[in-house]
Amino acid sequence: MKKFLLIFSVLTLSVCVKSNAQVKKVLADKIVAQVGDKIVLYSDIINLISDAKRQGQEAQLPPNPDCVFLEGQLIQKALTLQAEKDSLPVTDEDVDAQIDNKIRYYLSQFGTKEIIEEIAGKTIYQMKEDFRPAIREQMLADQMRKKILENVKITPTEVKAFYDKIPKDSLSYYESEVEVSQIILSPKAAPEVEEYVSSQLYEYKRQVEAGTKRFDQLAKLYSEDPGSKDNGGEYNMNRNDKNVDPTFLSAAFKLKEGQISPVIKSKFGLHIIQMVSRNGDDAKLRHILKIPPVTDGEIQAALKKLDSIRSQVLNRTLTFGEAVNKYSDEENSKFNSGALQGRDGSTYITIDQIEDKDLVLLIKDLKPGEYSKPMAYEERGLKKARVVFLKTRTNPHRENLKEDYNKIAQRALELKKQQKLERWFREHLPDYFISIDKEYAGCQVLGDWFRYASKN
Repeated sequence: MKKFLLIFSVLTLSVCVKSNAQVKKVLADKIVAQVGDKIVLYSDIINLISDAKRQGQEAQLPPNPDCVFLEGQLIQKALTLQAEKDSLPVTDEDVDAQIDNKIRYYLSQFGTKEIIEEIAGKTIYQMKEDFRPAIREQMLADQMRKKILENVKITPTEVKAFYDKIPKDSLSYYESEVEVSQIILSPKAAPEVEEYVSSQLYEYKRQVEAGTKRFDQLAKLYSEDPGSKDNGGEYNMNRNDKNVDPTFLSAAFKLKEGQISPVIKSKFGLHIIQMVSRNGDDAKLRHILKIPPVTDGEIQAALKKLDSIRSQVLNRTLTFGEAVNKYSDEENSKFNSGALQGRDGSTYITIDQIEDKDLVLLIKDLKPGEYSKPMAYEERGLKKARVVFLKTRTNPHRENLKEDYNKIAQRALELKKQQKLERWFREHLPDYFISIDKEYAGCQVLGDWFRYASKN
């Protein structure tokens, strides 16, 4: 029964899975495990794995994801049972607030209530009702975990002892890392320019529907999407993919095979989409992207606005984070004050993780704490303008207590919490009725759970 913290972190996915957009029906559902009166269904495990894949986490899944996700469910059920036994407070108001937060998150990802309902195949009200039991259980489990770990602290002496046990040849080597934030403005093309580009796309649509041109040929000639242009504008797509612009996704999955959409506007520009083939939530489609051009005057206006914003930050009448929240055109950046994030979600990133080479050059001459002058740049064919803030920069080095104390302390604390959780489970699992389907007998991570189950 190892790696409790890792497995517990996986549990946060379960609320999304049980209450997310439509999931494919499992042909033969059954109860695969039980802790007390809490059951785990086969569909729970399958849906957890499917949802992780839809969220682009397939590469991070272990070789035996069904075993790991089942243990995650068993952990959650045990914690929930104990939370109920200890009468830990989770009110209807707490659950409603969490549900509202989740709906707001989906709105930030997909844009409108109508798009969410179309993708989910149910109304917002129905989604909220579906969320309720899973969110209540998750909140109870979180409360119990918090109670178990509330007094777990780490001292400098313990951090040093943890560090001293690490073999010197196993200490991490850190490349130079930076913390970088941006305020980004996206100048808008004039309405008459958008109208002209839209008329071009409608002409392509007319030619294909009249049979005088093929969609893929037009895409190769005129599309401004470098990722699909040479392939005739073709993409394979899943309707639950959160990495795709929601307006594009919604328009695409309204189409029948062979049908072409009207002109739609996404954050990348204007499109027409052709549905090639579809199988449930999976589809093959083509699109032609045209980006309405912005003038030098519109770029200069954006740079002038950024210069004014930068002055307010320098004069301390506005913090950089407040400026991002108030002015940036990048919606997702408003949740983290415009900070770039690495693959692990950290704001500390190495230079090689920054794909934007213009940004690399821009921060090269900045000192920590400095703000760049407003600069124009291009991203995926879109002309934008930005101000960059270099918060910190570290030099390449071997991990040590002086420069990396916080990272080491966090790892030491997580280990201490893990050990505390393991002790708690060893003490409490014998008190619970546990049943696990013999189909999972080969799962090594479930060894302790099977041992306790055999005593019932």
